[in-house]
Amino acid sequence: MKKFRFLILPAILFISACGWFKSPPEIGKVLSEHFKNKIYKDFDTTVYDSIFVHTLDSLDKDFINPKTIKSFYSNHYSEPHLVTEFYINGSLDSLVSYLENSTIHGFNPKIFKTAEIKALLATLTANRFKKVEQTYPVIAKLEALSANAYLNYNNFLRFGVVNPHNIFSRYYIKVKRPDSTGMINLLSSENMVDTLRNIQPKSEQYQALQKAFLKASSESEKRILLLNMERFRWRMPETGDNYVMVNIPDFRLTWLNKKDTVITMKVCVGGKRENGYEEKLKAFAKSGNLDDKPKNHETPLLFSKINAIQANPIWNIPVSIAQSEIYWMARKDPYYLSNSNINVYYKDKLIGEPDTINWSRYSRDKLPFKFKQGSGGGNALGKFKFIFDNSSSIYLHDTNNKNGFNLTNRAISHGCVRIEKPLEFAEKLLNDNYAYDKLRVEVDMLPVDTTHMNWYRKRMAKKADTLKVFQLKPAWFGPKKAVPLLITYYTAWAQNDKIEYRPDVYGMDEKLWAMIKKYK
Repeated sequence: MKKFRFLILPAILFISACGWFKSPPEIGKVLSEHFKNKIYKDFDTTVYDSIFVHTLDSLDKDFINPKTIKSFYSNHYSEPHLVTEFYINGSLDSLVSYLENSTIHGFNPKIFKTAEIKALLATLTANRFKKVEQTYPVIAKLEALSANAYLNYNNFLRFGVVNPHNIFSRYYIKVKRPDSTGMINLLSSENMVDTLRNIQPKSEQYQALQKAFLKASSESEKRILLLNMERFRWRMPETGDNYVMVNIPDFRLTWLNKKDTVITMKVCVGGKRENGYEEKLKAFAKSGNLDDKPKNHETPLLFSKINAIQANPIWNIPVSIAQSEIYWMARKDPYYLSNSNINVYYKDKLIGEPDTINWSRYSRDKLPFKFKQGSGGGNALGKFKFIFDNSSSIYLHDTNNKNGFNLTNRAISHGCVRIEKPLEFAEKLLNDNYAYDKLRVEVDMLPVDTTHMNWYRKRMAKKADTLKVFQLKPAWFGPKKAVPLLITYYTAWAQNDKIEYRPDVYGMDEKLWAMIKKYK
C-alpha cells in the first residue's frame, strides 16, 4: 500500500501543478468570457485530449512536420495554444488572410488548408453549440490545421519550399533549413501577427521578381519568375557586402561591393551533362565499362573564399580527363605529351621520356600514371589560377583559348570557370601595387611602377642566359583578405530596373519545377 501511495502522490502533484488541468482550463475561461456562454466552463480536458490526439493522427499524413507538431503538443498536454492565444485577438483571422494572399508568393492557398481553417473559425464564431462536447472536434481540428499552416507558411517563406541538396547532385552551398527547435519556438510565439509580418521576404531581388510575377501574363514567364523567387528564399551563407559571384546561366562573373560593381566579365563554365545522363549512369554502374560512362562537366554550385593566386600554374590533370582524353591523344600521337608540356608520373616519380610509353599495354580505366601540365603559354589554365577551398577541385583560371568568350553558350569547360579578364581580376584581389607588379613580372609583363623595372630586367636576363636553363615555375600570391565567392544559378533576376532572363543551361529549372509545381 505504501508503494502505491508513493506512485500516486507525484501524479497528483503533477496534475495540480499544470494549469491545463484546472477547472475550467484557460481555453474554457477565454471562450466563456468572449461568447458569454456558460457551456465553456464545463470544458473537459480529458475528453478533449482524446479527441485532439485522434484528430492529429487522422491529419498527420498530410503534414510536412508531423513529429514536430506532435512533440510540441505532447509537451504542452494537448492544450489548444493557438486557439487560446490567437482566436480572440483576431490573429487566426490574420493567419487566414496571409494564407489566402499567399498567391503573391506563387503558392496555392489550398496547400495550407486555408478554406478549412476559415470554415472552422466561422463555425466557432457562430457560437451555435448546445453542449461543450460539440466544440471539441472543431477546436481540435482548428488547432491542428492552424499549427500546420503556420509552420509551413513560415518555413516556405524563410527557407524555401525545396531543399536544393535533395534534388541537385552538385549543389554544395550550405543553405539553412528549418529545425525542430525553431518550429517549436514558432508555435510557442506570443505574437503571431508580428511573426507573419516579419517573415515576408525583404530582399530587393525577391520583391522585384515578385512584382514581375504578379504582372506577368504568360505562364512560362510566371514559371521562371516563380522558380527564381524560390532560389532567393533559400537561406544562403552570409557573403558580406564585398564578394564575387559567378552566375552560371549568365556566363558572367560580377564582383560586388555593396551595390557597386567593382568589376564584371564573361566566363566559360562546365559543359552540360549528356542527355539521358541518369539512365546512362545506371548502365555504367552495371557494366563498369568506361565507354558507358556518361560525361558530366557541370560546374558545381558552391560558396567559398578566394585565398590565393598562382601565376604560371601547373595543371594537375584529373583522372577523368586523363582517361577520356589524354590517354587517347597519347596513343594517337606519341609526341603529344612532350609537345603539350605534359609530364607523366609513375608512383610519384617523373618519367623521363613519356613518348616511349607503349600505351596499348595499359587499360585506360586502370592507368597507373598521373599527368601534370607544366607552366607556360600552352598550359590549359593560362597564366593565372585563382584558388579557393572546395571538395570538387574547382577553381577560376585564365585560358589560352580566348575564342570561347565570343560564344553565346559558354558552357564548354571541364568544370572549372575560365575568366575573361584574369589580370584585372588579380589586380583587384591583391589590392596592392607592390604585389601586383611582382605578379606582372612573373608572367613577363612590365611593372606599372617604373621603379620596379629592375625586377623585370633581371628576369629577362635569366631567360636570355644560354648557359643556364631557365625553368618556368609557379609563383604564389595572396590577397590581403580572402574574398567570398559564390558560384550560383539564377535564370531570372532584377538589373537596372528590369528583369533579365537567361536560358536554363543545365536544366536545373526543370528539376526544380518538378518539385515545386505541386505547391502552385
